[in-house]
Amino acid sequence: MARALVPLAQGCEELEAVTVIDLLRRAGVEVVTAGLDAAPVTGSRGVRLIPDTSLEQVLGEPFDMVVLPGGQPGADHLRDDPRIGRLLQHAARRGAFTAAICAAPKVLAHAGLLAGRRATSYPGALSGLDLPDTELTEDPVVVDGRLITSRGPGTAMDFALELISLLAGPARRREVEERLVRP
Repeated sequence: MARALVPLAQGCEELEAVTVIDLLRRAGVEVVTAGLDAAPVTGSRGVRLIPDTSLEQVLGEPFDMVVLPGGQPGADHLRDDPRIGRLLQHAARRGAFTAAICAAPKVLAHAGLLAGRRATSYPGALSGLDLPDTELTEDPVVVDGRLITSRGPGTAMDFALELISLLAGPARRREVEERLVRP
């Protein structure tokens, strides 16, 4: 069974975090949510989330994918935590998937993972960053090798379904999507 880590920071976008966690679990992926500390996480809209564990407890464990929810100031908290940068770099070196939605692609940029890649993000989230060799698009979801990015809350379901395709295969994605009764 594939394993995915979803770090949760104070001020994360609840819709993105919960959609990814829920749909990956529906697909049979083992999802571990980890707070930057041991406290419950309050999202950007005031929804309280209880992580499975703290980030400290899972550092060094193997994951097939690391998924970063966006939201503000959640994405800034992820970017400013040196453990997240090291975790992402280690995952990329190991050949694991790294994924980020909304404002969280800035965390991938900060970790040096967007160089020479194609990516998308929430409008303005990557503005002002020095990314001369990154091709930025307005596509809802962008897959560039083992790096996946997405635009924001409105693309969270498409993002999560793409993550299922990558971790569990297109057939499993179709099964999960059919049960969602999407138009």
